[in-house]
Amino acid sequence: MNPVAVSSMAAAAALPSLLAFSLSPSATFLNQALAFALWGGVVAASLPARCGRGVVPVLAALVLLALAAAASWGLGGLPASLALSALGTLAAAALLLAGGAGARASDAGLQTFAAFCWGLLVAGLCNLPIALVQVFLPDLAGGDWIAASGLPGRAVGNLRQPNHLSSLLLWACIACVALLQLRRMAWQAAAAALALLVFAVVLTASRTGLVSVVLLALWGLADRRLGRAPRALLVAAPLLYALAWFGMAQWAAASAHSFGGAERLAETDISSSRFGIWADTLALIRLHPWAGVGWGEFNIAWTLTPFPGRPVAFFDHTHNLPLQLAVELGLPLAALVLGLLLWGLARGLRLAWASSGDSGTAQRCAMAMVLMIGLHSLLEYPLWYAYFLLPTAWAWGFVLQGQRVGGTPAPGPSSSPSPALGWAGLVLVAGAALSVVDYLRVAAIFSARPGAGPLEQRIASGQRSVFFAHHADYAAVTSGAVVSERGPAFDRVTHYLLDTRLMMAWARALAANGQEDAARHLVARLREFRNPDADEFFAACDEPDQAPAPDAAASAVAPAASAPPFQCQPPGPPLDWRAFVPGAR
Repeated sequence: MNPVAVSSMAAAAALPSLLAFSLSPSATFLNQALAFALWGGVVAASLPARCGRGVVPVLAALVLLALAAAASWGLGGLPASLALSALGTLAAAALLLAGGAGARASDAGLQTFAAFCWGLLVAGLCNLPIALVQVFLPDLAGGDWIAASGLPGRAVGNLRQPNHLSSLLLWACIACVALLQLRRMAWQAAAAALALLVFAVVLTASRTGLVSVVLLALWGLADRRLGRAPRALLVAAPLLYALAWFGMAQWAAASAHSFGGAERLAETDISSSRFGIWADTLALIRLHPWAGVGWGEFNIAWTLTPFPGRPVAFFDHTHNLPLQLAVELGLPLAALVLGLLLWGLARGLRLAWASSGDSGTAQRCAMAMVLMIGLHSLLEYPLWYAYFLLPTAWAWGFVLQGQRVGGTPAPGPSSSPSPALGWAGLVLVAGAALSVVDYLRVAAIFSARPGAGPLEQRIASGQRSVFFAHHADYAAVTSGAVVSERGPAFDRVTHYLLDTRLMMAWARALAANGQEDAARHLVARLREFRNPDADEFFAACDEPDQAPAPDAAASAVAPAASAPPFQCQPPGPPLDWRAFVPGAR
């Protein structure tokens, strides 16, 4: 394997999770753009072989998802920027799936996987000092090298989410075991690395991380083809976790500092609102069982559907992959997509378990990474982030390629290099670079540089963005800037994430246009969130002469001079969320 391919693989696995520098409005866009560019470079530099038919089930699932996104754009109300982002991301995942299969079919497959593991291990170990600063010295975080944690006493890494950091660290644990089993790491170094990584998982206080550490031990007990040292490390992982947790709890008690893990144990809602959002999702599925609400439309459908007992956070995802597919695609298509993905998982497990030698070790470790992120996807949505989706696709493709005998590629035409994959990798690199240029158009709205044009001019430029125009639309309708055609901006931005500011601005615009029934429906949904940011909006309703009328009929006969503002009036009959979406089914 050539040195460029080795270094590109290690960089792709390591660097996206280490980048702390960000530009508003997205805290992780640059991490994702870097992931797209580096993983495209992996495919271009490694010259993977032609992939076999083993990837067909997963590839077919990705194609169906792309068709669903295109349908939501063409036949529904999904704006072009969100649809194109989804289509580009799914195309990149398909490329990495084929690239992973092609890497395993090539002569340097084992070396490629070892470089992948080294990159993940470096990423995990480099995130440890970041985690230590965020937990023990939080005042030093918040710069261009270490991101600040918004959760006192918990490590979030430079990915800015504790669950994301936890998943990365667990991938690094698997990589550590793989390198030890493949004789590329001494057992003493592997033991030290695994202990440090497990300690960092404790610093995240992630419940998913705790469950995953237990699964590492179960893998060590079940896989008797692993050596004694790798199995011992895996089985010891929960013990290391318990010792680290106890030590942190004692430190917090002795120093009066905050330890996120202790606070997590004290929470009354062990699901962190997931049970609530899952119940609401099931209700939406019952309302739209056949065609779903449309790809990318969960947030607007959920927000605009009456749920008096809804979780008060603004959710743009169900935090469960099967439920997400069911509510957005409908039950028939979701069942087909999930069936294809389960077929791919079953085939991967069968191939990984049947393989032996170093090749079998690489396959089983790659499959463990896929299963680990699959578990995470039942409680979160990591695959909506390129720095998890692309390596997962590559590892899955690596597992699904045809069996090897003695670590050599299976004979056949698949062992010849595929120039098409290499060119596609270069296209992905170029696309990532262009996406950064495109993103800078909207970033200029939220962080003006000296000499930048007026806000209205920057918003207009951002609205011409290919992938991020919805961010410019948000500024257009919430900033108070004088912009033309606010109506189309509302039609687009409301499909991204409805939050308090956007809902208030939208309700005012609807009321000003004479659509008071729609405005009052939106206000009623805003009240369900009980968000303090809306207190000023509802302050007028606290005045004695602005109290809501007891019913709509009483409101209609009230004198015009004392009619309360629209946000203080009772809503009429609930409206279907699709009434707010031009062109929705």
